[in-house]
Amino acid sequence: MLNINIPVNQETPSKWETFVGTIRRWVLYEKLLNPFGFIVFTTVCSLFAVLIALKGFIVGVLIIAALVGSVIFYCLCTNPEFGIISYLTLAYAIMFLLRLGISFPLGTLMDGMLVIFLINFFVQQKKKKRWDLVSGPMSQAIMVWIIYNILEVGNPSADSRTAWIYTIRTISLVAIGYYIFIYNIRTKVFIKTIIGVWLFFSVFAAWYAFKQEFFGFFQFEEDYLHSSSDIMMLLFIAGHWRKFSIFSDPVTFAYNMVAAAVLCIGLLTGPISVKRRIWLTLFMFSCIFNMIFSGTRGAFPLIPVVLVLYAIIKFSKKILIASIIAAVFIVGLIFVPTSNQNILRFQSAFRPNDDASYKVRKINQARIKPFIWSHPIGGGLGSTGEWGKKFSPGSYLSNFPPDSGYVRTTVEAGPIGLLIFVIMMFVILKTGINNYYKIKDPELKSICLGATFVIFIFNIGNFPQEALVQYPSNVYFYLSSALIVVTRKIDEEQNRVIYE
Repeated sequence: MLNINIPVNQETPSKWETFVGTIRRWVLYEKLLNPFGFIVFTTVCSLFAVLIALKGFIVGVLIIAALVGSVIFYCLCTNPEFGIISYLTLAYAIMFLLRLGISFPLGTLMDGMLVIFLINFFVQQKKKKRWDLVSGPMSQAIMVWIIYNILEVGNPSADSRTAWIYTIRTISLVAIGYYIFIYNIRTKVFIKTIIGVWLFFSVFAAWYAFKQEFFGFFQFEEDYLHSSSDIMMLLFIAGHWRKFSIFSDPVTFAYNMVAAAVLCIGLLTGPISVKRRIWLTLFMFSCIFNMIFSGTRGAFPLIPVVLVLYAIIKFSKKILIASIIAAVFIVGLIFVPTSNQNILRFQSAFRPNDDASYKVRKINQARIKPFIWSHPIGGGLGSTGEWGKKFSPGSYLSNFPPDSGYVRTTVEAGPIGLLIFVIMMFVILKTGINNYYKIKDPELKSICLGATFVIFIFNIGNFPQEALVQYPSNVYFYLSSALIVVTRKIDEEQNRVIYE
């Protein structure tokens, strides 16, 4: 039998198609490592040189900023891990950079990063649907809280919609980060990287406060401290400056030090080497010691409270003995005679009824109760405190100092908002404790425990102070919430692989 091959007519590509194919090969496959790339880069560099020569140095800076910005934007869109680390880093550094006098809108930059992450989230969902990663009681509780605060824009009792815009950014927009975290944190290695970044900045902040306490402030910090009589009144107590490290205020500094310390306590329960155990212990005591310089009394009882929770969750003879030793040390520190202002302020935290400021808070809270009961959805976000003074001066709430995260929530979002917030807190803590018992991997178990401790101290600390309205506390609160979920999911995946 004869095999006859009949030629098939193939269309000859046009000149345009040939040209496009060649360009694609030079750019996509050869990565401009060819004569064409040399010509492109030489032309662009020559053009930049001419623009700088004609327009001056500022044009060069703008060009460099545009190039660097485009690369960062590309990385944020294509590399979620880079994006998350960048976001967490900026959350820690933002207030320090602003105090340095940087006029760039860093808060808007962080908002923009979240928007980019959110867009990328929906793009990935379109390619491969993974709605199971953002489902569950905790995700639903946080979503209800976000939606409720968004609906507060229509609160008829609000005196200013502008105040809502500024307040919603640090409440609901930041909370969206929780969904970004649980969707993109998928490996134990990445969790360790995040914790490493967290502890690095925490220890840096601790020792920066040590420098402020014993070696004084930098000039730009001195300028800030003397820029307002209100600042001096809040930070200069009994002839001694309260320290704030790289944060916006002493309260945020103190709570973030406690958060890092209790995270270390959780990690110390895991299977780690002696070397790492020593380092974590040093980090923990460093954060606790330097936290005292803040003079934030609401933060001082948090470590003992966490030890009580730890003793309940993981009851054993060793933990009981350690808790008793810690209790004896704390009791001794409370009653020891001293003239040190930091120690005296620490002692006053355990004697609130003797404190004049605590009595003033009780009077203010009693005064605002009639308003709370007559406004079930509150007076509107941003109606109290600094935003109230700025955007609705002269209103009933503008001069009310909330002095407490829970009081602020009740006044601005009403009893209904407080109920939603408390339920959200309860669900997160319940999930954290349940996941701790269910996780089999001891390393993931310790991370889950540390994250639960962080949520717990922010929850308790939110009563005497506003613990969740400032960077980086709000960001790391939702990061900890996400770690509670992520550790369980990774553990389940590991167990599934083992059993399969």
